[in-house]
Amino acid sequence: MQRRCMAGHSFDIAREGYCNLLVVQHKASRDPGDSKDMVASRRRFLEAGHFAPIAERMFNTVRECVSGATGGVSNIVDAGCGEGYYLDRLSQLAVSNPEPGTLGLAGIDVSKWAVKAATRRKAPVTWLVANSRTPPFLAGSVDLVLCLFGFPVWEGFKKIQKPGGHVLLVDPAADHLLELRQIIYPTVRRSPPPRLAAAEVAGYRLLREEGLRFSATLTDAEKIQDLVAMTPHAHRVAQAGRIALADLSTLVVTVDVAFRLLKLVRS
Repeated sequence: MQRRCMAGHSFDIAREGYCNLLVVQHKASRDPGDSKDMVASRRRFLEAGHFAPIAERMFNTVRECVSGATGGVSNIVDAGCGEGYYLDRLSQLAVSNPEPGTLGLAGIDVSKWAVKAATRRKAPVTWLVANSRTPPFLAGSVDLVLCLFGFPVWEGFKKIQKPGGHVLLVDPAADHLLELRQIIYPTVRRSPPPRLAAAEVAGYRLLREEGLRFSATLTDAEKIQDLVAMTPHAHRVAQAGRIALADLSTLVVTVDVAFRLLKLVRS
């Protein structure tokens, strides 16, 4: 089975059910995105429920954005969906809380390993290997773009959004995983979430910003190692930090994230 774009290009559908739309000229490397091991660590960690409050807050914001949508279906794209945890939770919460109506869900990621893992979920989601610079959706077809711990590409988002469409960003705030970072780095920088200057240039306006802060208790060494492996910190851990982490059997970390909702106000 194949999919064909308007330009006449053909793309095979993998046996797992996803389609790889990432053409060679759009790849930054031969195997872009998260590795197979990184994806597996993130899946184990998230399935243990440590970040469940983030998924619940996300659902509440989605419900507000899509209430009263015309046409009966709200199309939502998770840009940088990873192994699919957040879209899966969104689908589950929508079933038990049907106020948002019908959701058309799609997830894109540059990592084929992440998308392969996502296809093993039971949620009714279209999973695609693709990037956010050239998202494979029709112009004006998407109501809401989710970007959780990712890298927003505002011009790419704008290409596919309906007038008045929304983007929900979830980014680390100043104290996110503070205790872990104190082990890894000799000096810890408390940085705010990324600035939104590029979003404003693209025609988006910040509607509101909210913080979410809670503690997650990791009760064994494997969970601690999974947390390290699923973050960019994995590539920056010095030998002393690796030794210190290997000696831990329990770690309580602060989860500190910023939810920012933006609206497309200028085409």
